[in-house]
Amino acid sequence: MIKAVVVDDERLVRKGFISLIDWPSFGVVIVGEAGDGNAALALLREQEADLLFVDITMPGMSGFDLIRQVRQRFPAIRCVVLTCHHEFDYVQEALRLGAVDYIVKTLLEVENADETISRLVERIKWEDSTRESLSRGAGMVMTADRAVLYLPLKAPINEEELFQLSLVKNQPLIALREQWMSPLPQRFSEQELQRELSPVLDGRWQTALVSGLRGQSLQELEEVLAKAARMALFYYSGEEEPARLSYPELKLAWASDRNASGKEPVLQAAQNLRWTIERADWEEFTAGVLCQQPSPEAIAAFGHAMLQSWSPLLLTPDEAAELAAAAGGNVNWCRWKQWLRQFAAHIQRRMVELGLSKELMFCLIRAVRYMKQHAGDKINQGDVAAYINMSRGYFSQCFARFAGESFGEVLRGMRLELAKSLLLETNYPVHEIACRSGFEDDRYFSRLFRERVGRLPSDYRAERMKL
Repeated sequence: MIKAVVVDDERLVRKGFISLIDWPSFGVVIVGEAGDGNAALALLREQEADLLFVDITMPGMSGFDLIRQVRQRFPAIRCVVLTCHHEFDYVQEALRLGAVDYIVKTLLEVENADETISRLVERIKWEDSTRESLSRGAGMVMTADRAVLYLPLKAPINEEELFQLSLVKNQPLIALREQWMSPLPQRFSEQELQRELSPVLDGRWQTALVSGLRGQSLQELEEVLAKAARMALFYYSGEEEPARLSYPELKLAWASDRNASGKEPVLQAAQNLRWTIERADWEEFTAGVLCQQPSPEAIAAFGHAMLQSWSPLLLTPDEAAELAAAAGGNVNWCRWKQWLRQFAAHIQRRMVELGLSKELMFCLIRAVRYMKQHAGDKINQGDVAAYINMSRGYFSQCFARFAGESFGEVLRGMRLELAKSLLLETNYPVHEIACRSGFEDDRYFSRLFRERVGRLPSDYRAERMKL
């Protein structure tokens, strides 16, 4: 039997509520009543209880204050709010404090009382069975069919924020690999879920309603969700909030991903930037991403690489700063797609400003990529011009207009960037780094490095290693 206590400062209302319902038929027995918060706490110290019906507006200690006290002193007791107020603010505050339900006294009639209590008892029994199933050690399985999954969007992770949710206060919070999950009661509507999640977690957590969980092993569930859930949310295209995910589908995706090879060929092909100018290439590129579904980390690395590689040549400082700031909010493919479209718009603007045709623009982009790939080799302007099938003179003229400086200056800059990387990532001596960076004379290399970077190569390496 569920042992219940009723707390209301109006004696007639309290007695009327108790007499209105055939409690034993629902497996409930009223073991006590109280007229205020202090009397209720005194009663609970003497009388074991499972359920507390609490009036909100009482003299002295309010119902909200009593719920706080009960949650601290008697955490196993569930609280149900009795109120004359059915405004959302009252309901939200009650749920935030951990109340499992609320009953509007003015709306409670003989006709709907049984349905109200039946719903409450069903929820309590469901919670008890869920808690029991989650305490069985290695053989734990889910008894709920649905659960809310919480994925942090930003570091540092503060899972304590989740305990502001009434759903978490009244359900087991299952810790997974950098994810958390709470079973969803059958009677908890999706509208209630949206109302509760948005103000508390918006911007810091990504949430999903995962279905098809009943009977699933928590051990396997953790392994599947650790990989597949984040990927599914990254490419989720539905409009519902929170996102709707099917566990059987996640499991299939996880099994498929375990047997898959690398997923970055579409990103490798996109290095040519044709997608920034040609609509057909853009469609092929974005469709390829959806088909191959590279990891979120690979998409982010691709975007940042685009920004780093082409900022000096094709983006103004303001455009680059704007894109860099926006990249931090790209939590899914939809956001990255918008970001890449904006990046492409800047490239198109630059092409128009320079008065270059599409084909000439593509040739110069190929030239820059070739120069970066072979910066450490003994290449010259003639080699690059031949690579893109242009005469040396015409290439020199077009490249200077495209880059804003001569071929030699751009190549030296690339070689210095390569030297910086080698200084920090290897233990090669300076003279060998000079050679590997395309400089034949290590003394010239050291002098140029000091002029451009402000310190000698050895000093640069020593200072950066201390950071």
